[in-house]
Amino acid sequence: MLNTLSPSILYLQDGTCYKGWSFFRLLAHSGEIVFNTGMTGYQEILTDPSYTGQMVVFTYPEIGNTGLNTQDSESTLVHVQALIAKNIASVSSNWRSSLSLKNFLILKRLPHIFGIDTRALAKHIRSQGVMNAVLIYNNPNLNVNSLKFRDINNINFANTVTTKRIYYICQSAVNIMVNSYSSFKYINLSSTLKTYRIVIIDFGVKLNILRKLLNIGCIIFVVPANCSYETILRYKPDGLLLSNGPGNPSVAQYAIDIIKKMVCFSNIPIFGICMGHQLLNLAIGAKTFKLKFGHRGFNHPTGSLQYSEITSQNHGFAVSQDSLLTSDVLNLFKCSSLNLNDLTVSSTLHKNMPIFSVQYHPEACPGPSDSDYLFKIFIQLIDLNMIAN
Repeated sequence: MLNTLSPSILYLQDGTCYKGWSFFRLLAHSGEIVFNTGMTGYQEILTDPSYTGQMVVFTYPEIGNTGLNTQDSESTLVHVQALIAKNIASVSSNWRSSLSLKNFLILKRLPHIFGIDTRALAKHIRSQGVMNAVLIYNNPNLNVNSLKFRDINNINFANTVTTKRIYYICQSAVNIMVNSYSSFKYINLSSTLKTYRIVIIDFGVKLNILRKLLNIGCIIFVVPANCSYETILRYKPDGLLLSNGPGNPSVAQYAIDIIKKMVCFSNIPIFGICMGHQLLNLAIGAKTFKLKFGHRGFNHPTGSLQYSEITSQNHGFAVSQDSLLTSDVLNLFKCSSLNLNDLTVSSTLHKNMPIFSVQYHPEACPGPSDSDYLFKIFIQLIDLNMIAN
């Protein structure tokens, strides 16, 4: 692999710039710059579809010292627009490691920059808010005024990362980290006492969500974000899961309309995660707004009254608490927990139906397992719904 370094520069839309290095010469790459406070988990972050269109700043001063392996990716593709770090370890040491982060970046030609003060950059984003940026080779003749910044707020990223075809997986698929979804094996129905048919609307689903559902005896049908109401019902789901995903939820109007139909007519338990949480609340009639610098890390306290959980979060939008208090929404939904850092909505619950959603990631890996029980709650709601019907 290459041992030379290429001078690179990161330009922010407000005119701020940071000079650093890359392992290869960069072309111009643009995206929205955000930061993640996790001390580890860079492999999961790089492969998380929720980061589509974003340049991720790692606030921990050194990443890459445990390398990458064949099991921890959250999808089969790299989704981040660029990686930004203080230092990238040149040598990895871990019993599961099969590739160093340095070699991974070179192999995938993933835009990146290191050697910059990421503490100063994170503080700047906290102060000024997330903004667009351009990462490019540091050419002395570069005309900064010619750079074009990409505004991602009106792009429906869910339609770009969603599956292009319907597929299903089951308990016999022991290893989720495969080269293609077609590698999943079909279920042997005699191998389990009870199975649950779960349809996931894929807005950018993480593989660990699939792992969690498999572990509790589910047959999973994954459908595209633009799937029709009739197609979802064709698979006779016992429950519906709305997955995580990237971008502004309010631009995914088609998905909002389908979810609204599911809520009003299907009588099926629904569980929303992250973007799925936002879309569910939009379908009910609530509103969302863009956070100043988002929630991205593994240590966000969430709870209510005297109870709290430590959660993994990754989102730039949130449900407006005021919109939940309007007369139309208040009769249906209630806020059941808050982010205890800034008191934004962390979870909501339907007052009369088996429908709930969380802004955080109960399937977090790496990250805390405080909220892991929510998948069991989902299954318990399905059992109760079966008894009632």
